Amino acid sequence: MEGDFIKINKSLLPLSWLYGLGVGVRNELFELGVLKSRSFDVPVISVGNITVGGSGKTPHVEYLINLLKDCTQVAVLSRGYKRKSRGYVLAEKDTPMREIGDEPFQMKHKFPNIHVAVDKNRCEGIDRLTQDEETKNTDVVLLDDAFQHRYVKPGINILLVDYHRLIIYDKLLPAGRLREPLSGKNRADIVIVTKCPKELTPIEYRVLSKSMNLFPFQELFFTTLEYCDLIPVFDGEAMEEKIVLNDIRHRNILLLTGIALPKQLEVDLQPYTGDRTPEILAFPDHHSFKKNDVALINSTFAQMAEPKIIITTEKDRARLIGLEGLDENVRKNIYALPIKVKFMLDKGEKFNEKILSYVRKNSRNSILAKAKNDNKPKDGNNSGNRPRTISFRNN
Repeated sequence: MEGDFIKINKSLLPLSWLYGLGVGVRNELFELGVLKSRSFDVPVISVGNITVGGSGKTPHVEYLINLLKDCTQVAVLSRGYKRKSRGYVLAEKDTPMREIGDEPFQMKHKFPNIHVAVDKNRCEGIDRLTQDEETKNTDVVLLDDAFQHRYVKPGINILLVDYHRLIIYDKLLPAGRLREPLSGKNRADIVIVTKCPKELTPIEYRVLSKSMNLFPFQELFFTTLEYCDLIPVFDGEAMEEKIVLNDIRHRNILLLTGIALPKQLEVDLQPYTGDRTPEILAFPDHHSFKKNDVALINSTFAQMAEPKIIITTEKDRARLIGLEGLDENVRKNIYALPIKVKFMLDKGEKFNEKILSYVRKNSRNSILAKAKNDNKPKDGNNSGNRPRTISFRNN
């Protein structure tokens, strides 16, 4: 059921009140204009949440990349959580994971033709992406995990809400997992309830829609995650190039994760694992694997009976690729589980058109912008294709 992964530490509620006071003051300073939000002359789409931990940001950003990459030059800008570098870094094909973080590394390797950059200061990052020689052809910027970064005013602000940790049931840090008060959702143009069970009933959709209590200008969507065939972590070393997910039922499985909610992955894999309960090695989110972790992985897998396999996430794959000390048998049998987003209630096309329409109206150089301008009347009153960023609320 929804909200089933929420745990509230009631003894910490007084500290949550103090935390909320500080966050509330900061948000009010932005509302009053004391702290300034910048708009940009390129379409900017922010994808984020108001909770700590995974809500499906990366697969939703990748959904947007797939939607836009064939008609625009896409750039993704992230903070680069837990990277070892500072300032602005533009990812190249050989940029090591430690310089940009696991999620940007994953996206650059899956989509080598897009620009991927990291910068804690998102305003400076957007300036660099749109002005530097190698990236000035950027048509649209996707901000990864920037809902709280209010110094940027995105054209579309997408808020993700985990079905299993609905914000309406949660509390502020440190008692709960909310980064800011529930009222923060009012800044979103689009709200997506993510990781929904595929068997949601019509009445459950209606209850969820009503409980989110959104404004009329806000659009609500529901998505679920679909798991794809397993791919080898180490190219050229795995015994099989790809493993069909349904074929893991007769193998002993070591589930290796360093994500926020490993329990959900275990539950989602249960239809494919059957009666076999996976052995689980769960590390903290964005965990940096050390020598003792490598030894634990090696020994745990060595003790398992054949046939056996290690399954990990795409995000963990980014941190495992450069890891030294893994046994040869581990390297040959460790596979990543790709995931993709699917919109429910047949609302995918509606979401796609909202994104494409916004980019079409505000882009400078993309195929979408060219198509728009080709259809404009060519007269003296035409103001041209001067770029502008407008709020989705006005579209």
